Amino acid sequence: MAHDDELEAQIDRWRGYVHRRQVISSADVDELEDHLRGQVSDLRATGLDDDEAFLVAIKRLGNLDAVSREYAREHSDRLWKQLALVPDDSSGSPAPRWRELAVVLALAVGAGVAVRAGIAWFGDDELALARNIGLLVVPFLAAYLGWKRQAGLRTVAAIAVPFVALSVVLNVYPFVPEGSTEVLAIIHTPVVLWLLVGLAYVAGSWRSDGRRMDFVRFTGELAIYYTLLALGGGVLLGLTAGVLQLVGVDPEPVITGWVMPFAVPGALVVAAWLVEAKQDVVENIAPVLTRIFTPLTIVMLVAVLAALIASGGLVEVDRDLLILMDAILVLVLALLLYSISARDPLAPPALADWLQLVMVGAALAVDAVMLTAMLTRIAEFGTSPNKVAALGLNLLLLVHLGVSAWRTARFLRGRGVFSELERWQTRYLPVYAAWAAVVVIVFPPLFDFA
Repeated sequence: MAHDDELEAQIDRWRGYVHRRQVISSADVDELEDHLRGQVSDLRATGLDDDEAFLVAIKRLGNLDAVSREYAREHSDRLWKQLALVPDDSSGSPAPRWRELAVVLALAVGAGVAVRAGIAWFGDDELALARNIGLLVVPFLAAYLGWKRQAGLRTVAAIAVPFVALSVVLNVYPFVPEGSTEVLAIIHTPVVLWLLVGLAYVAGSWRSDGRRMDFVRFTGELAIYYTLLALGGGVLLGLTAGVLQLVGVDPEPVITGWVMPFAVPGALVVAAWLVEAKQDVVENIAPVLTRIFTPLTIVMLVAVLAALIASGGLVEVDRDLLILMDAILVLVLALLLYSISARDPLAPPALADWLQLVMVGAALAVDAVMLTAMLTRIAEFGTSPNKVAALGLNLLLLVHLGVSAWRTARFLRGRGVFSELERWQTRYLPVYAAWAAVVVIVFPPLFDFA
């Protein structure tokens, strides 16, 4: 079993390396991986151990840079075609691109219809709508990813069962109106739902570190595409509204009642399609983004740490300030994950890695100060759902960032490999979803739904 795990780790590292070759698409990587696994299986049957079989199979595939050059010659127009709205069918997609676009648009409209129906159903109960908004949108996004990967019944069941259970909990629990546990459920439900989206993304490869890291990469690129769509749509909508107002037409009822309920969830499905259809277009700028924002984040964390220390007694630290600090730490975690997903795991240590270590160290210092402030407040004023939820999140962040700093330091000192840091991220991330599920399901009855 240990040998199988090590072989899978080697294949995951190889896949991550090949995936960063701009002219090799994900479909090509999948094809190469299938060929590699076939070679390894044949070689193991001849009596070679896993390491020997893997090395010989890699040799038979040929030098990866040579493979990249071969693909570049054969598909020299691929990088330009990636910028087209609907690429041709030679990309290896299991369905023609026009058919895929039709599926995406249908699911995007379906998400809008679901949200519009939810608005009509819940009426003026805004908190009930907030509890269910993710439940209305995520099925359409998961359906696209599952359809794209031809997910089997096992994957569908793994998504459907917890989804139904979550839906029942959110709508059966007798939440106290505007109570803390209801607000916490609203905040943490998207985290649980995103884990279900991840299951649809990786399909049957649940235990693959490489596929989990692909989902991290997908999440980062999805955020970028969604932001671009939101900015572009906002400008277009603003200009349209301005023209209509000048001619005496009030566009607000239509915009708030119909355009936004369809545009916001629909854009999420379209953004996912863009990430899938244009592999590596955004990923090419990921290293640039991380190199710009890492030093800026370090400066921000140092300023925040100085402000926390200068604020005086930890008991008097404002609760809203602690919430804001949590948001900053989550942002740091997202930047860390995006940096790791964008890095070539076989490249030697560089200045960017040292800056990443400094950033994580500064985040650890901020987290330690926040934990001290939270524990002091709990000792002074007692527990509450908000305090326990925040304390749990900060403990999770402390462990995550602490081990990340340790593994980064090992890599920089030449005592470890970068893939160990990658594997730590992908294997720890489900812990956040598990904690979010505890907050949504356990906290309300534990604190009398208050």
